[in-house]
Amino acid sequence: MPLWIVPLVLAGTIALPGHQPGGRQGDFESAAREYGVPSNVLMALSYLESRWDGNAGLPSTAGGYGPMHLIGAAPEGHEEDRRGDTSRPMPAPPTQVAGATLAEAAALTGLAVSRLRDDPAANIRGGAAVLASYRGARSWNVPTDWYDAVARYGGSRAFADEVFAVVRSGAERVTDDGHRVRLEPSHSVPPPPARDPQRATAGQAGGQAGGQGLGQGSGRGSGQAAGQASGQASGQTSDRASGQASGQASGQTSDRASGLASGQSSGQAAGQAECPASLACEWMPAAYAKVGRHDYGNHDRVRGTARRVDYIVVHDTEGSYRGIPTMVRDPKYVSWHYSIRSHDGHVAQHVPTSDIAWHAGNWDINSRAIGIEHEGFLAKGGTWYTEAMYRSSARLVRWLAAKYDVPLDRAHIIGHDNVPGTNAKTLRGMHEDPGPFWDWARYFALMRAPFTAHTGTSVIIRPDFDTNHQTFTGCSRKKPACPAQGSSTVWLRTAPRADAPLVGDPGKRNPGTYSVYDHSARASTGQRYAVAERSGDWTAIWYLGRKAWFHNPASRPTAIPASGALVTPLRDSIPVFGRAYPEKSAYGAKASYQKHLRLPYTLSSGQSYSLGQTLAGSYYAANSFDPRRHVLVRGKLRYHQIQLGHRVMFVKARDVRVID
Repeated sequence: MPLWIVPLVLAGTIALPGHQPGGRQGDFESAAREYGVPSNVLMALSYLESRWDGNAGLPSTAGGYGPMHLIGAAPEGHEEDRRGDTSRPMPAPPTQVAGATLAEAAALTGLAVSRLRDDPAANIRGGAAVLASYRGARSWNVPTDWYDAVARYGGSRAFADEVFAVVRSGAERVTDDGHRVRLEPSHSVPPPPARDPQRATAGQAGGQAGGQGLGQGSGRGSGQAAGQASGQASGQTSDRASGQASGQASGQTSDRASGLASGQSSGQAAGQAECPASLACEWMPAAYAKVGRHDYGNHDRVRGTARRVDYIVVHDTEGSYRGIPTMVRDPKYVSWHYSIRSHDGHVAQHVPTSDIAWHAGNWDINSRAIGIEHEGFLAKGGTWYTEAMYRSSARLVRWLAAKYDVPLDRAHIIGHDNVPGTNAKTLRGMHEDPGPFWDWARYFALMRAPFTAHTGTSVIIRPDFDTNHQTFTGCSRKKPACPAQGSSTVWLRTAPRADAPLVGDPGKRNPGTYSVYDHSARASTGQRYAVAERSGDWTAIWYLGRKAWFHNPASRPTAIPASGALVTPLRDSIPVFGRAYPEKSAYGAKASYQKHLRLPYTLSSGQSYSLGQTLAGSYYAANSFDPRRHVLVRGKLRYHQIQLGHRVMFVKARDVRVID
């Protein structure tokens, strides 16, 4: 160990400085002095990993602990395949994570691993020791001299770029110890050196090679085959016996765009990813090959480049990033467009956005969506998502939304848990990721589209994530209750009181439960609902055909007033659908008619639901490996997308009236 990073030793024991005055701010300053690290670099690095939170010793989705995100072992995978795809099971992820900085910190400081995990002050000190060891024995007085050390700590030069962006911009927030921490802006710090193309891709290639060597450790790629096969079995037709994607074909037209084009086969230029330049994304192509006499995998190529995109779908992998390279190269597996690594926010693209990936469990949604996988677990052990991943994802989504004219709201930027089932049989298999611990408010703020209050007759769910500690179960097989941590959801009850039963979802669970995997009785941040009634500190919204109450006190509101169009039924028993398919007369001889399959919900007069978009029904038939044989069916039947429950769904425009 170099002398300049030897910690203070007294009477043969390690003397750990106590928590300094001012809480965590003092802990950073103390650790920076002890190990000769610029405090602004140390704080910016920590902010990008954890936003300076200790997270009660819980691991992140990448297996990192504490404010410095010291990496140990990945959280244990869930006991079942969260893709809902039993035909393509997900192997158990590897438990050890590359770059085990937790062990390095223990060796450098002499502190027990358990203390480095659980004690934020010790964790900060351990992270400072690791960072200092990466810097070497050269001068460390100039912040930019630490660029390579920060890149090594985070795993990429792109991570270091973002750290130094935080150094220049500064940051401030109240951390989970209740103290305010402030990083003063350092505007005089110059931007990082110009990136050498070979060095810029070194970390990407290394991560890719590591994934290939470790096998299929990643989560599901959010697979969708459950919806694929069952959709076909319940009334959809398809030329392929495998039922490619929840009935294999769909598409749509709308007031807002030109629709799916039928030019020649699209494809991504070799070695290039569609991405903001600042993200230095990696092109890691998904396989596209025939895997059977009448089947192929694992995505659909679309002729031309004008595919309509209405949604960007947020997923989590339920496993490690290390297995993704193997999975995306398997033509028998499902597909998605992008993956984002947790510890440094590295982005890899697998399918061109002009092509259709199979990720959402609903072919209609797939045909007009981009799917983004985020390394991590919905809830295992109460895991949390890193700031680095949030930032990369927000930057990517904002860029994609601008490219495809996708509104930055929760009717279009949706979770996998917001995708509707295709029919009554597929509802129970629909996914629940990214779950209640995904900070939607933070995510949209990073996209520069924060949720703001507007006078109107609806509300946007908006609890304070950091303090919104709801009761959840199911995070661990060993303990029934999930650890207390921030969340983005509110519980919905049958009456305006805390002891009232939870509402239920007739299509999934009725009544709802407190399971972290059950959205039956929850509304999520950013979702807009029509107000049905108010009573004291409680607000009722229209939810799945009934009033659902949530606690919304004026002193600590969990929702904000909102404006926007609503729809109200013209009569009772209005049917609801999971896909916006055209009328039968729109189909020609080249495409099979897709039945309008009702979901087990109905709307009644007097109720109101928020309107997300209006579109004309269509169906993209992609029953061939050759995109020249694909057929786009465009209809005249119009649909309204509404926020019916936790998921978006569709009603026929002729059955409802729009209220401004």
